[in-house]
Amino acid sequence: MKIAIIGTGNVGGTLAKRLSENHTIYLGVRDTQNFKGIELLNHSNNILAHAIVDAVQMAEVIIIAVPAKFAIETASALGDVSQKVIIDTMNSGVSHTLENFNNTADALLAHCNATDIVKCFNTTGYENMLNPIYHEQGIDMFTAGDSQKGVEIATQLAKEIGFENVYHFGGNSTFHLIEQMAMCWINLAIVQKHGRDMAFKVIRR
Repeated sequence: MKIAIIGTGNVGGTLAKRLSENHTIYLGVRDTQNFKGIELLNHSNNILAHAIVDAVQMAEVIIIAVPAKFAIETASALGDVSQKVIIDTMNSGVSHTLENFNNTADALLAHCNATDIVKCFNTTGYENMLNPIYHEQGIDMFTAGDSQKGVEIATQLAKEIGFENVYHFGGNSTFHLIEQMAMCWINLAIVQKHGRDMAFKVIRR
């Protein structure tokens, strides 16, 4: 699969490393010679840097991992994404609230021509994407969105990097709910100081 990743910080960079094990990764950046995370190019021959529009056009799937305050700006810079799947990893409540939107996925839908948008990889820390194995068992990941195609691809990618189960919250109406789950992890791990080496796991009797 050819995947464009917009945003090369902790989440985008970690996903680039892990997903490059099985896929070609195009980092969409403003300056291909000087960008945060440029060392990712040395991690794998499957990681390449391109201008944002070029990375998007070459890819089948686009992962957006920029700070939420740049969600609208990023959506407007993607070009034609009508045939693409977008995976939104952002959370609007972390450091920025988007005016007129209660979540980042709705903002993306309103500012680009994609319809296959799914939220995933937003409910845990990047350390858990780098290594999602706890006590020899994979932790769980979650998705939200109307796009069946998007959910299937996000689920595939999450399981490829070691998440055991991927639970679907529901359609676009649950975008805000999955962001609230992310805020729960942030509260426990960071605000309440339980540490970032913690994760959510659904268990049954």
